[in-house]
Amino acid sequence: MENGPTERWRVRVNERLNKTSETTIRGTLAKIIRNLNKDDPRPTVPLGHGDPSKFPCFRTTPVAEDAIVDAVRSAKFNSYIPSGGILPARRAIADYLSRDLPYALSADDVYLALGCNQAIEVILTVLACPGANILLPRPGFPYYEARAEYLQLDVRHFDLNPEKGWEVDLEGVEALADENTAAIVIINPGNPCGSVYTHQHLKKIAETARKLGILVIADEVYHHLTFGTNPFVPMGAFGSIVPVITLGSISKRWLVPGWRLGWLVTCDPNGILQKLGVVECIMGCMEMTSDPTTFIQGAIPHILEKSGEEFFSKTIDALRVAAYTCYDRIKEIPCIICPNKPEGSMFVMVKLNISSLEDINDDVEFCLKLAKEESVIVLPGAAVGMRNWLRITFAIDPSTLEDGLERITAFCQRHAKKK
Repeated sequence: MENGPTERWRVRVNERLNKTSETTIRGTLAKIIRNLNKDDPRPTVPLGHGDPSKFPCFRTTPVAEDAIVDAVRSAKFNSYIPSGGILPARRAIADYLSRDLPYALSADDVYLALGCNQAIEVILTVLACPGANILLPRPGFPYYEARAEYLQLDVRHFDLNPEKGWEVDLEGVEALADENTAAIVIINPGNPCGSVYTHQHLKKIAETARKLGILVIADEVYHHLTFGTNPFVPMGAFGSIVPVITLGSISKRWLVPGWRLGWLVTCDPNGILQKLGVVECIMGCMEMTSDPTTFIQGAIPHILEKSGEEFFSKTIDALRVAAYTCYDRIKEIPCIICPNKPEGSMFVMVKLNISSLEDINDDVEFCLKLAKEESVIVLPGAAVGMRNWLRITFAIDPSTLEDGLERITAFCQRHAKKK
């Protein structure tokens, strides 16, 4: 039996979903992956997505694995739980983050989320009042734009300066903000830039936000993954200057992005967020979202307390070697310029000299052709707000990284304009 013409059905879909999903990193990479040559016998080199867990040299600590097993076998974490997370996990995260702060967080400051992405969803939902806007970095993490567009929350972009280690253009921030601006997003250590901000620069950001009367959303999912001259300084250290919402997870530092355990934390010793109703709204939003897997929450106290420095140092050493190898090799590739040696996270931003290429018009075309001809996946800068730039991840197996950079070199040489 036929259902008849589509005109008779009243079903309508939310077309904003199609538009916003295309602007995410996943959506962009999916388009590039579809352009791979299936007949190429070489393995694909994944330089577009930051997931080192696929490589044996970036395996999580046995402490974390054993904690998960013990939590499952205990049969204590099979039930429904309160929204925001179980108390032992929230208390453990509060204690863990307080190590780097001049004041102590409490369990009541911590809300657990399904990875950092859900933490982003929660805080943007809380701030998405009619007419409100937020300030986002350019380049930045496009999930903020996608989620804000879906929520119909206005976005204004401030620039990061590659000539100054990708620091925030604070004068530009002041020019963008108005009476409807709710918050500024700071990603440190930087995705996609590989930057790590100094204590002095972060303090200036806090003072600027205070002057404007806006809160700071500190995306610190790459917390402590630094290997340059600047140590990691949490934005929450300036919570007495300006209220800070810290977003983070175990995904990157513990190399387990698939475990999907993140957090949203109010770093606000003056209680401003409570007075403004932000805390109550966060709690209301958490009541309408899904919770991270309970047994992972059950394992968190042991993971945070018992993971040793040897594991963290091994990860940092591997990232440092990979980052510097990537930086040195990129300098030898024609048509690509790297303004800064990466100092943290798992990425580096490089600029394309399009005028030196013969048959490539922009960064997206570069990435599509690179995938087709060399089976190398790189993220076009347009996906993170920087046209004719590229984001490259170095958090992969060393031999695979070398192979990928060699293929990019060959590709650029092949497409270079003849002199």
